[in-house]
Amino acid sequence: MRSSAPVSRLRRSRRPLPKPGWLGRGDLRRKDLVSRSRRAARWLQPGLVVKRWVLTSGLGLLVALLGAAVWADLQPIYWMLSSIQWLLAQVTGVLPRKFTGPLVLLVGAVLIWLGQSRSFGSIQQALAPEKDTLLVDALLAQGRLNRGPSIVAIGGGTGLSTLLSGLKRYSSNLTAIVTVADDGGSSGVLRRELGVQPPGDIRNCLAALAREEPLLTRLFQYRFKAGSGLEGHSFGNLFLSALTAITGNLESAITASSRVLAVQGQVVPATNADVRLWAELENGERIEGESKIGHAPSPIVRLGCTPERPPALPRALEAIANADLIVLGPGSLYTSLLPNLLVPELVQAIRRSKAPRLYICNLMTQPGETDGLDVEGHLRALEAQLASLGVEERLFTAVLAQEDLGDSALIDHYRHQGAEPVACDTRQLRRQGYEVMLAPLQGARPTATLRHDPRSVALAVIRFYRNHQRGSGSAS
Repeated sequence: MRSSAPVSRLRRSRRPLPKPGWLGRGDLRRKDLVSRSRRAARWLQPGLVVKRWVLTSGLGLLVALLGAAVWADLQPIYWMLSSIQWLLAQVTGVLPRKFTGPLVLLVGAVLIWLGQSRSFGSIQQALAPEKDTLLVDALLAQGRLNRGPSIVAIGGGTGLSTLLSGLKRYSSNLTAIVTVADDGGSSGVLRRELGVQPPGDIRNCLAALAREEPLLTRLFQYRFKAGSGLEGHSFGNLFLSALTAITGNLESAITASSRVLAVQGQVVPATNADVRLWAELENGERIEGESKIGHAPSPIVRLGCTPERPPALPRALEAIANADLIVLGPGSLYTSLLPNLLVPELVQAIRRSKAPRLYICNLMTQPGETDGLDVEGHLRALEAQLASLGVEERLFTAVLAQEDLGDSALIDHYRHQGAEPVACDTRQLRRQGYEVMLAPLQGARPTATLRHDPRSVALAVIRFYRNHQRGSGSAS
């Protein structure tokens, strides 16, 4: 009998065990209620810029009603107070006052919660019916981005778009000033055949700053793989070229495209002139065209453009004047970065700016362009180019470079192609008065190519900015 009792108890108490992750209806209701309560509480967080205007609207309604009552010799107020008194007398005649007060308060709170939640839900459904992001989360995120620093990023190529795609996580006050000297690939063909400014680097920056409609962004970056006359062209290049013809200039085409892609920030060409690069080499040769400069047979001594002294766009000058931080790079030194500094008005605007100025160096040297240059060599080339334009002072006094890359199969692969990691002699640079910041810019995950990681380089840039903010705050 002793052995049978436990068995019988086990049989009577044997019930199907809940499956892992299984919740009963009561548990689901409680979980949903907690989730709704947390979402409602998030509306009380600062930074939404909604509560103040709701309160302002409520105060305005109250004042308007008071004005109407005064206009009507306060008769509506007397009538409303007497109606409320009669209603309360009826309710308290049925229920004791200690129950009536909390009950009416609860009913009012439920009605307020229901009205607010349903109204905000309707707004979210109208604005973004296909998205899972809650309206309160979107407002909090957008408020944080709107309070971000005003950053001007100058450059071109894939380096600038990489930086922008990382920086848009920290601020929506971004301005990309993009070189328009490209004459190769799809951009070169459109430039020659349609007479438009090269749209390729502009397209990459617009796609990098797009915050909505990922399908539209993919469409903008789509490159045709076949088709007579279409092969090699990207849809975004054709789109920008068509808009340029319709609107009359590339700047207006960029503005229209920015609205389509919901761009976070603004993209501005360095100039609206039809700029063509030329370079003088150490062997005395002169080559013309951005696509040829990248494969120069001899070290580059001087870079120039035709027409000389191209004008800058007012939006670019305004962005630099209001910038909290100015960044040059990463990107090809002679074909993506220095062409922007051939615009004298941009250089003068940077000189006048009180914002910290940061140069982001490449990870690897580029064969035919920066062979054998370390970080100091890149800075010397930058200063020499500015000196040829009559600018003797340092335009960028801080540099961000990659920590030691070490050895790997990927590094060996690049070495076989003639590239080397860009070395950085921190002590030497600091002796020359440069502020040097080393950071892991490549990213933690292994990749097939050696490029800047958007999140890593953006994080380093933001840390540099915040360090300067703390330094200026303590100094003041």
